[in-house]
Amino acid sequence: MDKEETDVEQGVEEDTTSDQLGWLNEASVRIGSTLDLVTTSQELADFTVPHFADGAAVDLLESVLHGEEGAHPGRTGRPATRAMAVAAIDALTTLEPDPVGELSASNVDQFATICLTLGKPVLVSHIEPDEYVRIAPNSRSAELLRHAGVHSYLVVPLIARGVLLGAADFVRAGDRAPFTAADLELATQLASRAALFVDNARLYEREREHVVALQRSLLPRATPVTPGLTVSHCYAPTADPSGVGGDWYDIASLPGGRTALVVGDVMGHGLSAAATMGRLRAVGRTLMAMDMAPDRVLARLDLAARDLEEDQVATCLCAVYDPADASFTVVSAGHPLPMLIGPDGSASFVEVPIGAPIGAGVIPYDALRVPVEPGSRLVLYTDGLVKSRTRDIDVQLDRLLRSAPALRFARFDAAALSDFAPAGTERFDEAVLLVAAARPATWASGLRVWDLPGDGSAAGAARKHVREQLGLWHLDDLADVTELVVSELVGNALRYGGGPGRLRLLCHDRLLVEVSDTGPDLPQIQHASLSDEGGRGLQLINMLCRRWGSCRTETGKVVWAEQDMPSGVSGPPLP
Repeated sequence: MDKEETDVEQGVEEDTTSDQLGWLNEASVRIGSTLDLVTTSQELADFTVPHFADGAAVDLLESVLHGEEGAHPGRTGRPATRAMAVAAIDALTTLEPDPVGELSASNVDQFATICLTLGKPVLVSHIEPDEYVRIAPNSRSAELLRHAGVHSYLVVPLIARGVLLGAADFVRAGDRAPFTAADLELATQLASRAALFVDNARLYEREREHVVALQRSLLPRATPVTPGLTVSHCYAPTADPSGVGGDWYDIASLPGGRTALVVGDVMGHGLSAAATMGRLRAVGRTLMAMDMAPDRVLARLDLAARDLEEDQVATCLCAVYDPADASFTVVSAGHPLPMLIGPDGSASFVEVPIGAPIGAGVIPYDALRVPVEPGSRLVLYTDGLVKSRTRDIDVQLDRLLRSAPALRFARFDAAALSDFAPAGTERFDEAVLLVAAARPATWASGLRVWDLPGDGSAAGAARKHVREQLGLWHLDDLADVTELVVSELVGNALRYGGGPGRLRLLCHDRLLVEVSDTGPDLPQIQHASLSDEGGRGLQLINMLCRRWGSCRTETGKVVWAEQDMPSGVSGPPLP
C-alpha cells in the first residue's frame, strides 16, 4: 500500500470517528429532555432508528420504575424488567416485541438475560436459524423476525454509577451491514450516556414519590361527620417533583354541628415545604379544636408561623359552616377567592376580604358571612388548580368559573372539578380542592333552637323544651341526664354570664346541647370542698357526658356538652 492510499484510509477513519463523536454529542441533546423514565426511554429508542439500527427496544428494571435502586452487574438471576420503548423502520413494524408497559419475557437462554445477568453487551453479528428464539419473547415473534430478514442483533446494558438499570437491544435487517465490534463500542458509549439520563429520571421520580408520600401522610385520612354538608376533597400532585409539597386541607367537626373547612398553601415546594405544611396543619387543627372563631384561628396561626425556623409564609382560607342558619363564615389570608355554585348552577367568586399571608405578621383578619341555599356548593382550592405555564391566571380563573354549569346536572365534586386543571406539562404545581355541598333541609329535623328568658324561669323552660323534644325523637332514655346537664348550663349562665340567651339541641351522630350567654369568662372545673354548696356542676357534666367545652362568640360565649347516642340509634326519626 503506497503513501497516498494510506493517507486516504486514515482520512476516512478520522471522518468516521468525527461523525461518531458528533452523533454521541447529539445524543446528549436529544435524549433526556425530560426527567421522565418513559419519555427518556423512548427518546433513546427513537434516536438510534434508523441511523444506527433498523429496530430498537428499551427495557428497564422493575425496581427502577418504583424509584428503588437498580441491580448490581454480575448478580445471579435475571432481574424483572418491563418494556418501556420500541422503535422500528416501516419494514419492521409487523414484528411483535414485548408490548410496551408489560413485563418482559424471561428466559435463561436469551441473549438479553445474559446481558442483564453479567452486565455485559452481547453481539450476534449473524443470527443463526436456532438463535431467533434467544432474541424474541416467544416462538411466534422469532418466526416474524426471521421472515422480516433480521440478520444481526446487539444488546447492551444500561449502567450508571455502577448500577444496572436495564438494557437496550438493536437489530438490523435486509441489505444493511451486520453489527461489528466498532458498532458494539459505539452502542456501549451511547448506552453509558443514556443510562445517566435514565438514572437522573429515576432519582427525580424517587424524590417526587418521597415528597408525595410525606404530603399524603400529613393530610386527613378520613372525612368527619358534617351535619348539613356533603364534603368531597381531592389532592392532585403534579408530575414535576419541584411542584410537590406545601398544599394542605383539613375538615374538622366543631361543637353545635358546625364544620370547619381549611385549605392552605405553603410558598415553596419539596420536603421543607411539606414539613412546614404539616406543622401549620397541626397547629390549625389544635386551634379549631378549641372552637375559636375562624379569624382568630388565622391570627394565631400567623403567630405560630413566625416562630418556625424555616421563615416560610403560607396562604390560607378558613370557612366555618353553621347548619343552624345555613351560612359560611369565611376568612382569607392571601388565598385565592372561593367559588360559590348556586342550586341553579350559577357560579361566582366570593369577595372575601383578603388579609396578609400566614407568617407575614400583619393582622387582624376580617370575616365574611355567606348565607347559602340548599344545594349550593362552596369550592375551596389552591392556586395549583388555575396556574398554567402558558395561560394567564385570569384566563384560568374565568375557565374555572365557566366550568361550573357544565357539571350542573352531573357529578360535581372535587375529583370532577380537578379535570378542569391544566393538563400535562402545563400544570407545574400541585392542587388541593374541597367542595362543600349544602344538603337539603330534611336533615334539619335533628336541630332545635329556643330563646330562653333571662330570669329564674329559664332553667325550667329549658328542661321542658329538652324533655318534650327528646320524646318526639324517641330518645327518652337520655332525658334525665340531658335535663340535669341543661339545668347546670343555664344555672351557670344566670350566675356568671348575665343570663342565658339561646338553647340549641342537635341530634346527629351524637346528642349535643349548648347554651349561650353574654359573659366574657369561659367556665373551668373547680375543686370543691365538702363544705362548699356549689362548684360541682361542671364536674357532673364532665362525668355524665362524652365531652364538654366552651367558646367565645361576638356577643359572649357558648357552653356545650355532648352525649353518645343509645346503641342502635344514629339520629332523629325523619319527618
